[in-house]
Amino acid sequence: AEEEERGRSCSIPFTALHCTANTIPAKKEERNSRINETFEGTYFPQTMEQKQPINFGAGPAKLPQSVLLQAQKELVNFNGLGISILEMSHRSSDFGKVLKKTEALLRELLTIPDNYKVMFLQGGGSGQFSAVPLNLIGLKEDKCADYIVTGTWSEKAAKEAEKYGKVKVVHPKLDGYTQIPEPSSWTLNPEASYIYFCSNETVHGVEYNFLPETNGVVLVSDMSSNFLSRPVDVSKYGLIFAGAQKNAGCAGVTVVIVREDLIGHHLNECPVVFNYKVQADNNSLYNTPPVFSIYIMCLVMEWIKNNGGMAAMATLNKQKSSMIYDLISASNGFYVCPVDEVCRSRMNVPFRVGKKDGDEELEKKFLEGASQRGMISLKGHRSVGGIRASLYNAVTVEDVEALATYMKNFLKEHQ
Repeated sequence: AEEEERGRSCSIPFTALHCTANTIPAKKEERNSRINETFEGTYFPQTMEQKQPINFGAGPAKLPQSVLLQAQKELVNFNGLGISILEMSHRSSDFGKVLKKTEALLRELLTIPDNYKVMFLQGGGSGQFSAVPLNLIGLKEDKCADYIVTGTWSEKAAKEAEKYGKVKVVHPKLDGYTQIPEPSSWTLNPEASYIYFCSNETVHGVEYNFLPETNGVVLVSDMSSNFLSRPVDVSKYGLIFAGAQKNAGCAGVTVVIVREDLIGHHLNECPVVFNYKVQADNNSLYNTPPVFSIYIMCLVMEWIKNNGGMAAMATLNKQKSSMIYDLISASNGFYVCPVDEVCRSRMNVPFRVGKKDGDEELEKKFLEGASQRGMISLKGHRSVGGIRASLYNAVTVEDVEALATYMKNFLKEHQ
């Protein structure tokens, strides 16, 4: 009991103290003084109740406050067990219940058919750039795949897939990633093992508002940055994957939803941890899964369910993004979104300030002013520059209203 008191009763949350039990002062006052001395000059958030910044980060992204508070509450004593979820064996029955509940919630939210397997893997979306061809390109004898390339992530996926088979980009090369090429320009191969697309390009802010027609070829989608943001007919896809760190939870877990008949066609060189058959047969427990990330995902999906599910998320996300896009359109060119209106992302809104290609000085002032007002992570991706506001599920209408108000005031001051 004394050791627990010494190790856990410090006034600063979430710190790992660089001392042993023998060197921790016995008295609370002395102990707190030593802690302050040790970490002098280091910032630690004291409470969850203090005013929070508004996080417009592209991922890892904002999590619902109630999820953070629940995780904080259970961090050192999960479900009354006396241990942290961070310490829990992935083989324990208690974690088994978390895993089972997480899958059940996901199946409920997306109405996933029974003939689809759900896996919780590691390696991120980039890991799936390899895992998808390693598992699916062998579906047909020619070992070829079609890719629709509309941004950084689908471009990287296509390049990675070239290691494992014949890859064809089905449309003429784009001058820039600001549009989705007309389907009439696509040349699809009926002998392709699958057709791949990224439903929302996080860097460039390009999102599909239609489902690509494949003429019977298996459809694969990277949904990392719009997963759980709107209803999806899973039965139209052969495989969906998504990193959790946008709408579904924290970094560390990648969800793979795959039709059962597509499992078991992996190439011989497929690493066992990326082998869908092995992972599906072992219920995502072939190796140690990302326990904490799955737990957070479970909490997030409970939050989504309790707040109206997919239909409610879709309505709110449309409302939030329209607020910013309408303001951009009404700014007489002061704010410029380079993406075609028909495929502008509800999740990631990129724009330039001052002129079409951006005024570097104005954009710097814009970011500084936003930071002073508690709005963080608005800087555009390093490859494109400018500003990017990511409006994932946990970003509230009030958060977006605060950004819109700032944008209006900045426009009045600098136009």
